[in-house]
Amino acid sequence: MTPLSSGDPESIGGYTLLGRLGAGGMGVVYLGVSASGRQVAVKLVRGSYAQEEEFRTRFRQEIAAARRVSGAFTAPVVDADPDAERPWMATLYVPGPTLAEVVEKNGPLSLRDLRTLGLGLTEALRDIHRAGLVHRDLKPGNVLMTGDGPRVIDFGISRASDNQSLTVTGRIIGTPPFMSPEQLASPREVTSTSDVFSLGSLLVFAAVGTSPFDADSPYMTGYQVLHEPPDLDGVPEALLGIVGHCLDKDPAARPELADLHRMLRALPESDSVAPPKTLDSAKPRPRPAPWGTSTASPGAATRTGKARRPRMLIAGLVAALAVAGLSAGAAAFVSGEDTTTTAATPERTASLPDGWQPWRTALRRDAKGVPLDYQSLGCVTDATALFCGGTGFTVAGIDAASGRTLWRTGTRPQGVRPIGVRDGLVYVYEDPDDSIRRVVALDAGTGQRRWQRDISKSEDAILYDGGLLTLSPDHSTFLAYDRSGKELWQAPSLDEYCTTSVLGGTPYALCTAADEPGQAPVDLMRLGPGSLTEIATLPKKAQALGAVDGQPLFLAPQTAKDVYESGYERPYNALLRVDPKSGQIRRTPLARPLTGTATLARGVVYFVRANGSVTAVAADSGKRLWQKSTDMESLSEPAVSTPYKRVYFSNRFGRLLALDARTGAEIWRTSALDDPGDKAQGTPPRVLLVKDALVATAGDTAFSRGPDGGS
Repeated sequence: MTPLSSGDPESIGGYTLLGRLGAGGMGVVYLGVSASGRQVAVKLVRGSYAQEEEFRTRFRQEIAAARRVSGAFTAPVVDADPDAERPWMATLYVPGPTLAEVVEKNGPLSLRDLRTLGLGLTEALRDIHRAGLVHRDLKPGNVLMTGDGPRVIDFGISRASDNQSLTVTGRIIGTPPFMSPEQLASPREVTSTSDVFSLGSLLVFAAVGTSPFDADSPYMTGYQVLHEPPDLDGVPEALLGIVGHCLDKDPAARPELADLHRMLRALPESDSVAPPKTLDSAKPRPRPAPWGTSTASPGAATRTGKARRPRMLIAGLVAALAVAGLSAGAAAFVSGEDTTTTAATPERTASLPDGWQPWRTALRRDAKGVPLDYQSLGCVTDATALFCGGTGFTVAGIDAASGRTLWRTGTRPQGVRPIGVRDGLVYVYEDPDDSIRRVVALDAGTGQRRWQRDISKSEDAILYDGGLLTLSPDHSTFLAYDRSGKELWQAPSLDEYCTTSVLGGTPYALCTAADEPGQAPVDLMRLGPGSLTEIATLPKKAQALGAVDGQPLFLAPQTAKDVYESGYERPYNALLRVDPKSGQIRRTPLARPLTGTATLARGVVYFVRANGSVTAVAADSGKRLWQKSTDMESLSEPAVSTPYKRVYFSNRFGRLLALDARTGAEIWRTSALDDPGDKAQGTPPRVLLVKDALVATAGDTAFSRGPDGGS
């Protein structure tokens, strides 16, 4: 359990909330207590989903389904309000880790524990099926391990066996490594035998540490479930026949629950750990990484676990999935866990700052009489040194190896983070009062002020290849300064509303009609000494990303309509690439509209949604490279490591995440910080690289971890 943050409610439905038990794409689960002292798990739906009537219908189904099930191995519903502004449901609190957490921490279960697990899950499914339901998402994250046996939770996608009408068009609902073939091919036609197949996959996971269907993407995993035999390497001999029957592709050939219960009861009550069946028992067996979790630890550099099937040809795979109704271009998997496994880690020696060790430091320095809102804190780096600043603390030089403050300048906390660092100078803002803003150049080694210039209060200053670009205080003139603070050139601004932009190291202006900024097409203007030259006109709400091969790159919105709705994310359906010489615009459609915060890095555009979904798109072709549902909400912009071929993220509570830049597979993740500060919920997270060391900010805290997440 983690403490409540400033954005969490204090109570729901009369239950006082004590902390967070977990969070997923659809909602947050809290530990609550009633007036009588009874503890409950309160599931609160996210506001964005509460606006969808289809989701409310599904949530009502979940409540109704859970109310109908009452058994020793399920968690009963005690209260709910599906019609509240944000729907919620309270179930009896069952203390205990999930099966996924147990296997991640302790490794595969002993044969005796496998027997207990299998019997408990069989009895739970018996109660679920007697209520006329099919669970449809039996997976390690939905099984709680308690002292008196396993408990099955989360009936979020359960369906009455005689009512399959609410299946979203074009969407396969479930968790691919634990789904049945019929659930993938014909989701409207699944019966209770589908849960038996999932139980077989779950028992293999508990015995070995990975699912019997384990590939680098949900589509490849789905193909394995549909067409390939299960990988049972490492399953103990006594359990092989049972899971083999459960994993039969033909639903009619799977055992009835009563027969399965008898077979599990006949297992020997041995305390031995499940031995590998085909590996050399004289050699120590590395513990496999549980599906959807990480094996990374300080100093770990290679993947552990059993070898998986060779990767198939993509063309044949996509064709096969399309035949099965699992189109790679249209299908989406809804799941509280990831659908990829731990990816291989390159073997290399990390390049770290001299004397580096994991560190953590507070970047808060209150100033009397100055309000602190912590909305724009952050750090910048030139890949060797680190400089931090923002509302709540003054600008400081930080030792990237230890986190120690080397110098601090100013007495008034800054309103925003530093601009950047280049050629031995750190560029920061200074706001002496509410009417003046300055850009200040500081010596990177000492923090001493080298020069300062007044600039526009409302526009950013940006570093470009030739110096620093900004607007004059009265917005009438674009100004460029060199390293010494000398004015390089001026260019007149227009009567239009113009902002500075640097795309591929080249200065530009983005201008639109002054009387309707954001509501008119955008003119891309080239900036230079004394000149402002129009290059191309882009659609309204077009978003600048950067440049590819020197050509400015933009996102084109599917709709430019203003939507004033909490959680709304504008969809984009094309990339626009501008030739700076001819002004020609090349439009590259995306396979389907994408939403989220978009960042261009190393030739890839990463779309990061608020719910933790990440989609990678090739900037030159618009081709979707991969998509990953991480279950970590409020992710930062990515930091990309070329040597490690990784994409790093942080979230508001100091949790770090590493994905394989080639496939999107999760490599590792860390736990949240114990206490990132009282403003973590409202402060955008950031992560950057200092050589191979990660530096992230969460709340009013900065911290550093190694490339394998070690602390």
